[in-house]
Amino acid sequence: MLEWLEGTDLSSWIRTELWGWPLALTLHALGTAVVVGFVLIIGLRLFRLFELIPLSALVRLFPIVWAGLALQLLTGFVLWMTRPTRYVSDGAFVLKMLLIVLGTVLVVNVFGVIRRDAASAQSGEAASSRAAAMAALTLFVWCAVVIASRLTGYLGAIG
Repeated sequence: MLEWLEGTDLSSWIRTELWGWPLALTLHALGTAVVVGFVLIIGLRLFRLFELIPLSALVRLFPIVWAGLALQLLTGFVLWMTRPTRYVSDGAFVLKMLLIVLGTVLVVNVFGVIRRDAASAQSGEAASSRAAAMAALTLFVWCAVVIASRLTGYLGAIG
C-alpha cells in the first residue's frame, strides 16, 4: 500500500515538479502558522492579557483554526505520500503525528471550555483557570509539533 502511494501520479508530481514540493510545503507551513498563531492569540487572552477582548470573540476565531488545521492535514498527507515508507519509520515524524492528535484534541477541549465560559462571562471577566491551563498545554503541544516538524526535515535530510 505504501509503495502504491509513492508511485501515484500526484506523489510523483510533488517529488519531481519544480514547484510541487515547495508549493505543498509552503501551504503546509501556512496551515501550521495559522493554527499555532491563533492558539497563541487565544492563549494570551486566557492568560489574562488583552482582557478588553470578550471571551465570546474568541469563539469566532476557531473556524480559522479549523481551516488552518484542515490545510495542515491535507497538505501534510500530500507531503507524506511522497515518501510514506520513510516517514512511518521516522521517530520524529511519529512523534509529530502523536502531538498533532493530542494538539487537536486539546484545541477541541479549549473551544468547549471557552464556549461555556463565554456564556456566563462579561467582556472584562477572566476565563476560568481550567481554560488558561488548557490553553497553556495546547500552546506547548503545538510548539512541540513545530519542533518535531523541523526534526523530521533535518533528520530526514541526514538519513
